[in-house]
Amino acid sequence: MKSIKATKPGMLKRPASARTVDIVIYPGFKALEAIGPMSVFEYANIHLQRQGKPAAYDVKIAAAHLGLVRSDTLMCLEASKVINTLALPDDAIIVGSRHIQQALEDNQAIIDWVAEVAPRIKRLAALCSGAFFLARTGLLDGKHATTHWSVAQQLQDDFAAVQVDADAIFIRSGNLWTSAGVTAGIDLALAFVEDDCGHELALEVASDMVVYLKRPGGQSQFSTHLMSQKTAQTNIRELQQWILSNLHQRLPVSQLAKMAGMSLRNFTRLFQHEVGVSTTEFIETARLEFARQLLADVSEQTLPVKTIAARCGFGSDDQLRKVFQKRLQMSPTQYRAALL
Repeated sequence: MKSIKATKPGMLKRPASARTVDIVIYPGFKALEAIGPMSVFEYANIHLQRQGKPAAYDVKIAAAHLGLVRSDTLMCLEASKVINTLALPDDAIIVGSRHIQQALEDNQAIIDWVAEVAPRIKRLAALCSGAFFLARTGLLDGKHATTHWSVAQQLQDDFAAVQVDADAIFIRSGNLWTSAGVTAGIDLALAFVEDDCGHELALEVASDMVVYLKRPGGQSQFSTHLMSQKTAQTNIRELQQWILSNLHQRLPVSQLAKMAGMSLRNFTRLFQHEVGVSTTEFIETARLEFARQLLADVSEQTLPVKTIAARCGFGSDDQLRKVFQKRLQMSPTQYRAALL
């Protein structure tokens, strides 16, 4: 059984001005959801040190009790801090569990702690099924939240007052953040770094970790990019990639069939078989994802919806609104407002 301590000799010295971050774990926590964000913050500190700047983050592993805490793998993390209502961090990140119902029953102390401290923490994030800890306290009532797609329906069934978005990578609602599972915690942590330290540093960290700088919170867990990676037929996979790079164009299925060197009938049949959705649905989903990305981008907040519609290949802003209402039950403007 391996164990990892939150701090060790040789790690960066944190100045008093560093932002404190507690990663909250418990027996059976998902290891990668703790390690991913912890690595993001450590890489950020390393880059700042290289620039002759002080570290930005002071990260601790926190739990109901000090000592080793077993994860869902052979690895343990060592909690160096006990959660309490007095020594609060600036930010807290609660990781998820494969067996969240059992985790809720076994960790009432975390639920009580969340209920008490949530209004006083600058950012309180829950990764994957960790959202259930926030929902159990009522903090997410009337708010948009996300979780891993596999437990999204369970979250909605158990907590009807929560507006669950089963598709988003992460969602911010005031000081509360929720994310999809596993690697989405890295996306959320990178968003923290970008907010705190700027785009350039977040990009350097993402490059170190060989990940995208950010999949915006509005991006789908069922990404069309991911769908294209799963396609076995080479010519269909290459065509999917071309579509994703040319969403601003008109994309009639007849033209795509010619590009694939196939009859329209054979192309539509093979595309459906390989991808699992029709060509038309794939294109609409890709355009919707791109629109959500632009609406979620802080640097594009003043971009008119009409311009976004054109960039994404929608015939008009009205068509974009219709797709948003059909897929998300809200308008593009409402979607953008919900992310602020």
